[in-house]
Order: sequence, then structure tokens, then C-alpha cells
Amino acid sequence: MVQCEMCGAETATPHTVKVEGAELQVCDNCADFGTEVSQGGDSSSTSTKYSTSSSSSSGGGSSTSTGSGGSSGGRRRGSEMYDDVADIATDYDDRIREGREAAGLSQEDLAKKLNEKASLIRKLEHGDMLPSDDVQQKIERELGISLSASGGEADEDWETDSSSGSVTLGDVVERKD
Repeated sequence: MVQCEMCGAETATPHTVKVEGAELQVCDNCADFGTEVSQGGDSSSTSTKYSTSSSSSSGGGSSTSTGSGGSSGGRRRGSEMYDDVADIATDYDDRIREGREAAGLSQEDLAKKLNEKASLIRKLEHGDMLPSDDVQQKIERELGISLSASGGEADEDWETDSSSGSVTLGDVVERKD
């Protein structure tokens, strides 16, 4: 008896299947989640079968829901999302939505004015993606807002206690004791 590498069930006749690029020994029930790997065949025929069966299987559906869960994770806007983008405000999505509503524009109207797709505006307002530099400039110009994190309020955080007037690391660091 062999243990299924997906669900852990004991099986006397394991199947070797390819699931998400990994070859696994699985039971009869879990064999449907991948593409059967023929013992003597080449991988080019299995990769074609794998790519089509994966998209139509229920496993593909669950990865889609996982993807949308990832989007909601993007909505929480973890700091790692901003590692490469130092100058974008963390509340850029709210600023875009509020600026658009203040201008009395729908997402479609704003998209037309910017010569962009409405789906881009939706994604930006939901925090699902960051604006490119070009799109950021267009939005700021059209709505009269700033999506930049470096502004007046950021400068207030950089006050110093030292008499020299220069900011040191000790002025900025917050200790977690």
C-alpha cells in the first residue's frame, strides 16, 4: 500500500500524475486533479494535456478563487507591495476614487479623459494594482490630486530633537520593546 501524496489516503494502485508541474503518486480520486504521466512517454504530450485539463478542472476554479483571495490580500496593501515604489501614497486608491467622485466623473468617463481602459481605473480604485508613472501623472493632472507619498505630512514626521538640526537614525527609528 502506498499513501496518496495529495490527500493521504492509502491506495494499492497509485497513479503518477502531473499537478502544477510536480509529479505525484496519487489515489484514484485525486488522479482527476492532474494529467496522468505515461511511464515511457515524453513530457511534451503530457504538458499539452496538462495545460488544457488544468484550466477546466475544479482545481483550476479553486486557484481562481485563491487568486481573488490574493486580490483581497492586495487590498490590505502590505508594505512589501511598495518596496519598489517609494513615492506612491499607501492610500492612492482612496485618493483616486475621492478625486474622481469630487470631479463628478464615472470610472468610464475618467478612463476616456485619460485615454485608458475603465478596467484600469477599477483596478486602481480597488488597490489591485499600482499606477505606472505615466498613468499617475495623467490622473494627478486630470483630477488635481497628488498620489505621491512625499508631501507636507511626510516632512512633519522628520522632526529632530538634536541641536544640530540634522536628522539621525535615532530620530526616525521606532523601538519595539
